[in-house]
This record gives sequence, structure tokens and C-alpha cells, in this order.
Amino acid sequence: MGAVTDDEVIRKRLLIDGDGAGDDRRINLLVKSFIKWCNSGSQEEGYSQYQRMLSTLSQCEFSMGKTLLVYDMNLREMENYEKIYKEIECSIAGAHEKIAECKKQILQAKRIRKNRQEYDALAKVIQHHPDRHETLKELEALGKELEHLSHIKESVEDKLELRRKQFHVLLSTIHELQQTLENDEKLSEVEEAQETSMEADPKP
Repeated sequence: MGAVTDDEVIRKRLLIDGDGAGDDRRINLLVKSFIKWCNSGSQEEGYSQYQRMLSTLSQCEFSMGKTLLVYDMNLREMENYEKIYKEIECSIAGAHEKIAECKKQILQAKRIRKNRQEYDALAKVIQHHPDRHETLKELEALGKELEHLSHIKESVEDKLELRRKQFHVLLSTIHELQQTLENDEKLSEVEEAQETSMEADPKP
């Protein structure tokens, strides 16, 4: 229901006042009729003024009754307006609460969606990797293989060290043999020179 306009208020006042003279005019007419009734010279005139006073009183009573009805109606309308206003305020407050709740639900839905996307991405990553039991088995196998390779390395290093020592001994032997050969060759040359010298000298 909309607000009461000035035109409606004026229209209601005209309806209450009748021809627009209002209750003041009726009271003035009633006082004049009473004075005329008091100053009436004949019974017919007095009765006529008496009837006018009764008519004027009836109009005043009717106007007062109509005014009271309008007043009561206005009170009820005001109460109705107050009720509607309170209902509107409650509706607005409820709408604000619903909006706030919807915002919370939207934020929660966004968080859930984000968490779900992160979970799906993490699940895909996990699917590409073996589980913990298989990983431990692989680590154990790799550990054994590493230990085996370590033993092989130690064995190879020991063999290499042995070969190095043998090579060193071989080199030393070759060097000694070469020295011996050189010494033998020098000795042979000396002996041949002596023999040649003895053959060249005449005997006495």
C-alpha cells in the first residue's frame, strides 16, 4: 500500500465536512437557530426553529460519528502501515542474512572445489609413482645391488693393485735383465778385444 498523498487527505476532509463549511458553520447555525427559537413570536415559528436545531444537531452528530469512523479507520491504517513496515524490515533483514549465508556458502564451495582440484592433481601424481611397499622393495634391491657392486669394486681394486705390483716387479726384472745383458755384452767385447790383442802380438 502506497503513502497517503495530500490530495487524498483533502478529499477525505471534504467528505467529512460535506459542503466544506465544516462543524464550525453548523455550530454557528445551531446557535443562531437557538437564538431565533428563543426570540420566536409564534408557536409555528418556534417549532420551525426547533426542527432546524434538531436537524443541525443530527448533522453535527452524523459528522462527529463519521469523523470518529474516519479517525478509527486512520488508526487501523496506521497500525497496518506499522505492521507492514515491520514486516518489510524483517524481510529486508532476512534477505541480508540469506545473502550473507549465500556468500559464506559460495566461499565454502570455492574452497571445496579448490581442495578437490588439488586432491585430484595430487592423486594423479601419486598414481604415477609406486606405492610405499614397492618403493621399499626397490630400495632394498638397490641396496643389495649397491653392496654387491661395492664388493666387486673392492675385488677389482685388489686385482688392480696386484697387477700393478706384478707390473712393477716385471719392469724391475726387465730392467735388471737389460742391465745384465748390457754387462754381458760389454764383457764379451772386452774378451774379444783381449783375444784380438793376443793374436796380434808375436810370440817371443
